[in-house]
Amino acid sequence: MQERTVVIVGGGLVGSLATCYFAKRGWKVDLYEKRPDIRLSENAHLVEHRSINLAISERGFSALRKLDPDLELAVKSLVVPMHGRMIHSRSGEQISQAYDVFGRHINSVGRSALIRVLLDAASKCPRAALHFCHEFVDADLDSGLVTFLDNRGERKSIQADLVVGADGAYSKVRQRMMTKVKMNYMQTYIEHDYCEFSMPPVDGDYAMNPNHLHIWPRGSFMLIALPNMDKTFTCTLFMPWAQFEHVRSSGEIEQFFRDNFPDALDLIGRETVRAEYARNPKGSLMYIKCAPYTYRGRAVILGDSAHAMVPFYGQGMNCGFEDVEMLDEIMVGALHRANARSSNTSELTDEQLHQALDEYSRKRTKDASVIVDLALENYVEMRSRVVDFAYMFRKYLEGFLHRIAPSRVIPLYTMVSFTSIPYSTVIRQWNKQTVWLHRAMWTAVTLAIAGMAALLARRLGGRVLLMRWMSKILQRRSKQ
Repeated sequence: MQERTVVIVGGGLVGSLATCYFAKRGWKVDLYEKRPDIRLSENAHLVEHRSINLAISERGFSALRKLDPDLELAVKSLVVPMHGRMIHSRSGEQISQAYDVFGRHINSVGRSALIRVLLDAASKCPRAALHFCHEFVDADLDSGLVTFLDNRGERKSIQADLVVGADGAYSKVRQRMMTKVKMNYMQTYIEHDYCEFSMPPVDGDYAMNPNHLHIWPRGSFMLIALPNMDKTFTCTLFMPWAQFEHVRSSGEIEQFFRDNFPDALDLIGRETVRAEYARNPKGSLMYIKCAPYTYRGRAVILGDSAHAMVPFYGQGMNCGFEDVEMLDEIMVGALHRANARSSNTSELTDEQLHQALDEYSRKRTKDASVIVDLALENYVEMRSRVVDFAYMFRKYLEGFLHRIAPSRVIPLYTMVSFTSIPYSTVIRQWNKQTVWLHRAMWTAVTLAIAGMAALLARRLGGRVLLMRWMSKILQRRSKQ
């Protein structure tokens, strides 16, 4: 059988992992990336200060583990565990909120370090070739002819059986697909931008507790800080772009930090805040939903190309890695249904590949839509609700019930970050839990009121009258 070729456009996190998966399944893989190879020392300066530190959790580790347990271990050697959120008040008080009652945690990892590990893994695949400084120009998705432009201005064309778009939120592969397929597409910028700052070590150690994601919630804006392996923290300020426009000078940003994040200002340093606010770019935030993700078994988009999301659930990369794992599972399943003895998905016929990619698109678009919405909602939680009494009470109650009945009551954050339950299933279960939790909370409050009323009635001598009054309230509530 003739060797099958897949061209992967985009050499970031998802593209690198997809390269490894396809090579493992017998495909000849050509990975094309428009930027230089950041593993080379002469290109280290090209790493931008607008990456927002990554949080890797179970979904991401699952995809690494399935490919190669040693790769999972290599990535785990790069992470700093974060067991919960550390909430910072204006006065400097700190309150820890654990992510999970059983001690499970997410992990901070640097984007550039993780890309280097995945590119190294892809480079070692015997069927894979990596091409840097090649920008995607066009693709005839029906014939499979893909054209790139190298850094010398020369065009290069390659024939592919399958084109994989992993070229990010502004994907050119997706744009090309949109000319061939009736794709529903939505791109939305939120009103908030971000800017990064670096917090240095203090006396050779972390300036704050390294095993937390630190948050300074201030209602309409917030500052967060994630730990790095070199004892520094990467701090990110998120706030409305209109507010960025009002904070222009170095003196204004210093005063802004002094008013809102005084403890962070002391730890980052006033000179660093002033210099990095002027030097580091202000990044925009947006999310994308689209469907379908495939075209006639000849092209598929993965990761941010298919479902870019805001970073507030730490699931962008995890979701992208899960894309690769799910696509692989569906393709292998299609092969096995055809009674094939191997797991080399390069042996799929064109028709089988077409059916497998369509199945992937149907399943994944539902899940991706859910996590895009959850990521947006979690921003509101992080910048304001984490200090709300109702939020903290529900978090405590769910944690208590989860400890007693771990398979019956599962907090939303636990399902998203510490399991591989499909996102669409997660939100259905969460909605069901919400209904009966509200009922249980109302019942508890009603019983408490009834108990206090009975006690008061006994003391005041009007027990019968008050009990009748409470009975009417309970009856009225039960009918609602």
